Amino acid sequence: MPDTTLQETGSPITFGHVNLHYRRKEDGPAAARLMEILGLTLTQTLPLPNGSEFYRFTVNRGDPNRGDGIVFLSLLPEPLAALMDVIRQKLDVGGVDEHPTVAAAREGQARDPEQNLHVGFLIPSLDAVEERMAQLAQLAETDPALKGRLKFLVNRAPPGDQDIDRRLDDSPLYRGVTRYTFGRNGVQAFVETDLLVGGPLGDGFVFELDYVFPGHEFHILSMVELGAARD
Repeated sequence: MPDTTLQETGSPITFGHVNLHYRRKEDGPAAARLMEILGLTLTQTLPLPNGSEFYRFTVNRGDPNRGDGIVFLSLLPEPLAALMDVIRQKLDVGGVDEHPTVAAAREGQARDPEQNLHVGFLIPSLDAVEERMAQLAQLAETDPALKGRLKFLVNRAPPGDQDIDRRLDDSPLYRGVTRYTFGRNGVQAFVETDLLVGGPLGDGFVFELDYVFPGHEFHILSMVELGAARD
């Protein structure tokens, strides 16, 4: 077997960027606003000839012009939109002859938002996770651009650490939650939206907000553990 080990010639690599799409031109501003609420910093809005807008975001608020930690957002290209339309037509999505795999996939997605392509952000405090989720929940009820466009689900840390258990029992977001993360000492909060294109049907995308309690070598983002309750 050939040796595929990379020789270090400089600094370690960092995550550069991910490119996301919104489906309709009119969804662009709301999708961009959602990403700002999630905590990203908008650094550029570029009007395109087709009437849509291209957005550049960064997680590096203190150094926004770096070439890493970037999220690009743009209109779904027409050839991909046409392909998704054909797939949905062939499967009769939403129709009387809908293929049974569609319902099965959606049921799985409802149980576990992590089953499909998604993007996770590490949030610096549990307070920040709680505040952002509370803000989005309110906007999902009252804001015309976001009303009916967001779904939420949360996983709390498995019980066992008294300090973490106590903090989550006091949390307005995690109090009483019986769904648990696949790992210890951290929490997850999911925001699913149809403003962005995701999954094989292009009908929704999931953002994940993560928080890791400090002082633990092993946590949800350092080691995956099976057996968590997800129902």
